[in-house]
Amino acid sequence: MPAIISEKFRIFNAKQFIESFSEGADDSDTARTMSYFFVGRPQRWDVYLEYHSKTSTSVSVGDTVFVGPNSTFGNATWQGIVREVNPNSLMLHTIGPTVASTPAYNSILRKNDGSGTAIGKTGTYRYATDEVPPYPYDNQKEKYDLFDDIIAAKRIKTENVRTVVPRYNWASNAVYDMWKPDYSSTATGRIGKQTANNLDSLYGASKYYVMTDDYKVWMCLQNSNGAQSTEEPVNSGANYDSNTGLFTQTGGAYVWKHMYTIPTNDVLKFVSTEFIPIVIPTETSRAYVIANQVVDGAIDAYVIEDAGSGLTATQTYYAPVNGDGSGAIAKIVVNGSGNVSEASMQVRGSGYTYGTIEFAAGSGSGANKTGLYSNVGLTSSANPGGSASIEVVIPPQGGFGADMEMELNGKRVMTNVRIASTEGSGDFPVDNDFRRIGIVQNLYTNGSRSIADTLNGLTSLKITNAGADYFVDETVTQDLGGGLTAKATVVSWTPDSVGSYNGILRVFQSPEYHKDGGVVRSFDNANGAAAVVGSSAGGSGANGTIDDSYTQAAGANLFGSFTNGVSAAEIDNNKGDVIYIENRRLITRSADQIEDIKLVVEF
Repeated sequence: MPAIISEKFRIFNAKQFIESFSEGADDSDTARTMSYFFVGRPQRWDVYLEYHSKTSTSVSVGDTVFVGPNSTFGNATWQGIVREVNPNSLMLHTIGPTVASTPAYNSILRKNDGSGTAIGKTGTYRYATDEVPPYPYDNQKEKYDLFDDIIAAKRIKTENVRTVVPRYNWASNAVYDMWKPDYSSTATGRIGKQTANNLDSLYGASKYYVMTDDYKVWMCLQNSNGAQSTEEPVNSGANYDSNTGLFTQTGGAYVWKHMYTIPTNDVLKFVSTEFIPIVIPTETSRAYVIANQVVDGAIDAYVIEDAGSGLTATQTYYAPVNGDGSGAIAKIVVNGSGNVSEASMQVRGSGYTYGTIEFAAGSGSGANKTGLYSNVGLTSSANPGGSASIEVVIPPQGGFGADMEMELNGKRVMTNVRIASTEGSGDFPVDNDFRRIGIVQNLYTNGSRSIADTLNGLTSLKITNAGADYFVDETVTQDLGGGLTAKATVVSWTPDSVGSYNGILRVFQSPEYHKDGGVVRSFDNANGAAAVVGSSAGGSGANGTIDDSYTQAAGANLFGSFTNGVSAAEIDNNKGDVIYIENRRLITRSADQIEDIKLVVEF
């Protein structure tokens, strides 16, 4: 059975998403939806291969592993060099023989040791490099991984979100499409209608609105069947009607409807090379349009479907629009060749959901008048001497400007988030990079819904007497005794002062990298616990202990609330709804840098 998901459904979802940012009684209402922008993935992107059914043969960094039809390395169909060994996975580089090849699931994974010794069987495989980030998976495991390495999150507020549409700048002599309600494709059993630029949909690539140099947004209501636009629309001067918001190009080839003007703050936040925002309904210019220029069912445009021939030459006629509305009158001009050369709005009327123009001598009385007249008062009947066809363009529901999201196909939402230095009392470190961004709703902190403006996703340790600096991205370990080890990756190291080896060590822990005996173990901050030892290839030699006497309330310290030398992450693991993920090449941070990040979500 033929069916579609309409664009209106997508627009509705975008509207609901926008509304979620302002729902609830007030800014601290924990019952409302709270959306957060997050940054994560401080570790590099690598080729990732899970493996299972491991044999007793060990695998080390630098080993070459391969898959093939037999144990001979020369017959390998896939191979790679081990960069990092994790409990149940390998990070690899120098993949071959070709990047396109992949090891089939449950293939025997062998080590190139001269005899092709089996080391296990292959599991999930994912090709990626820091130059080629992987495409995100939409599954639960990806969500677990995402929460494991979130660095920090910042709440998205109403002022930082807008509906956006593709950006089209007005240019002289370009051909623009006009708004019409009935574009459709030609297919078996039907004949459709196309735009002036040969598109079969108003939405998509159709250019039926523009932004001018002064950041005003205009919708094209008339393009005279694909003429060139030669005058930039402005909302002043003789060609502009402030009562209707319509700008008519000299000669009448184009009619533009002023929708709104993008204010400076929205320009800075939401205008990009690809998108422009739809301003909120309370914005001054849009509110004025809605209050003063929108008329439900008003007729502002006509299309000459058939210019006719043999009409009485050089005549101007006026015709009532017959339909379910009232008051609309069209102006029809016949040129010296006996063809209709112009069909334009004389009186807008209101209330139309359909309408026609009868090309015949005027007749009838009152609201039942039909046909052509020689005067705008429709009192003098006129016989055109022939026939032509004029299409009445029915406006969108509510009239032009009543629902700009619907009229401009607002199915995309942009969030603009600025991260400045160590924002949020140090929640966003500046001495590392990140590779994943996204939006997650309804985060939790210690079992309660989060409402804070920023949240820290890392564990922080107050370290004393490290003896050397820790390095970002190195693995740190702590001997917990009894053969157990805590492991983590360094995201940030902030000494208390220049040259000091006392400071705040910020780390993340993930089952992908930090399991010990199948468990990710917490660092021990008890008095006399073993040192937290760095393992940097650069030989950092850092081996400080956790200061279990260090306790600070939130706000008293740049890095959160510490109890006995530890500040736990403010984001509970795997609690929240991930609605957008974007994997990227690394973004490097620095203390004097501000990241201005624009995310566009399409529904």
